[in-house]
Amino acid sequence: MKTKAYISTIIFLLFAGIVTAQVTFETKVSKKKLGVNERLRVDFKMDRDGDNFTAPKFTGFRVAGGPIQSMNHVWNNGKRSFSKTYTYFLQPTAEGTFTIKQAKVEIEGQIYKTLPVKVQVTKAVAKPKDGNNADYVVSEGIHLVTEISNGNPYLNEPVTVSYKLYVKPGINVNDYRELGKPTFNNFWSQNLETRLKAQNGTYQGEPYPYVVLKRYVLYPQKTGKQVIEPFSIDVQVSVPTQRRDVFGRRYETVHKTLSSARRTVNVKALPEAGKPADFAGAVGDFDFQVTTSKTSLNASESLQAKIEVSGKGNLKLFQLPKLKLPSSLEVYDPEFTERVTTRITGMQGKISDSYTVVPQYKGKYPIPSVSFSYFDPKAKTYKTLRSDEIVIDVVDGPANTATADNTDNNTTTQKQLITTNGSQFRFLKTDANLMPMVTEDFFKSNLFYALLLCPFIFIPIILIVRRKKRAFDNDIEGSKTRRANRLAKKYLSEAKRKLGDKEAFYEVLERALHNYLRAKLSIETSEFSKEKIHQLLTERSVKPATVEEFISLLESCEFARYTPASDVTINKDYEKSVETISQIDKQIK
Repeated sequence: MKTKAYISTIIFLLFAGIVTAQVTFETKVSKKKLGVNERLRVDFKMDRDGDNFTAPKFTGFRVAGGPIQSMNHVWNNGKRSFSKTYTYFLQPTAEGTFTIKQAKVEIEGQIYKTLPVKVQVTKAVAKPKDGNNADYVVSEGIHLVTEISNGNPYLNEPVTVSYKLYVKPGINVNDYRELGKPTFNNFWSQNLETRLKAQNGTYQGEPYPYVVLKRYVLYPQKTGKQVIEPFSIDVQVSVPTQRRDVFGRRYETVHKTLSSARRTVNVKALPEAGKPADFAGAVGDFDFQVTTSKTSLNASESLQAKIEVSGKGNLKLFQLPKLKLPSSLEVYDPEFTERVTTRITGMQGKISDSYTVVPQYKGKYPIPSVSFSYFDPKAKTYKTLRSDEIVIDVVDGPANTATADNTDNNTTTQKQLITTNGSQFRFLKTDANLMPMVTEDFFKSNLFYALLLCPFIFIPIILIVRRKKRAFDNDIEGSKTRRANRLAKKYLSEAKRKLGDKEAFYEVLERALHNYLRAKLSIETSEFSKEKIHQLLTERSVKPATVEEFISLLESCEFARYTPASDVTINKDYEKSVETISQIDKQIK
């Protein structure tokens, strides 16, 4: 009996140890049923420190915030408990039942997965009209508006579209993120640079400060009703509330998805009445001229003939008229030049075609008048401009005997029949007079001597290359630097691919820095703290300045989750990471 009890005790202790050693990795959601206008918080929580966390694809949702990483250490009666959480904020994109699929993480060399969680998304729910409710305050106090300069333009008449964010006084906008670029079907579009400068305005009769987020100039390319699709952003704002915590704070941070209204523009067709035959689609207010670089020259010299249109209008959207020249002038394909700027009122500037003309014979050659037609939307009429006729005087050169009319002496050159006497082809030889081809022997030929001298030329080159390679290999400091740079690029290769995505870049960068310390210092990421890292790196003879650089990189990764970062900042942090890891690898002992 004692033996059985002893065995039972051992089995119980082993089973308890196995149960205690089990890893918990689970998905927690803030609610399993929500409206399409609400947000869902998803926590992926583990009770052991893990690395290489991979989030699932959130089908039916858009990531509005996150991932936010947090770790918690608790000591209770000498026992330590640990938890690590990755948090996401999701915005539903449609109604229905969706599944939060499995997330993955690596813990102590093993891959663990969460269980799927189903979430039901219903129609938009009514939100309480409570002045202390942050969501309600944001929905009532911040608006994204699409403003258009002309809702009834002609075809190819400019329309300015401005996306303005109106914010009620007292609400602070911390950051915003575009949810895709605006699309303009059946429009030629040009983005205008804007500065996020607050201006005073009114919204529905109330004073509202606003900023212009985006501004475009559009040229409609199709008549009829054309739709300007909504523009959407995710905005992070701080809202004042009546609630106060122990620190006296009274602001609550809220994420909000805003979309502007869909707008319709009715594009009018250009009138058919009075349309010139040479009209090529130009709409605006233009000047037109044809000029030449010279009007008097010798044969075989060149001149430049230029057709130029300047003014305001759709300069990039029509073809210039062609220059018609006499066939006795040699003309090269024109060189197109464009000096056009796009402003809030549309395009303005000049375009031109420059022809290179080379006369071959002496004489006077007229360049006939050229016409250019355009539609003026202000006057609502077509206008035609004509250039003057230009005469090119070729003062010196051979005479053109093929000219039928001689305008100087009013005489006519008659064409004569040509008779042959049978000797016009006498320059052609009828005897081939072929000779046998003599081949040169390889021995004592030029190729023979070249191949003979090759070894004497290449042996010194090989010796020099080997000497340089030996010096390269003996350069210990240089080799150490190159090895350190390769190591840094290895750890940061994934971060480099994420340079265009702020959240993903800093998440991958933080993981790379942690993995590097794990490899170099043989410590778990749960032991990471600024003091611990500083102590370990200092003990391994890393210079204090390099240690501070590494600590500041970790801080940048933490702050980047809550503050905006420009592309310049992201690139600087990447370059700084490469340099810091290289310096640590060279200095560490």
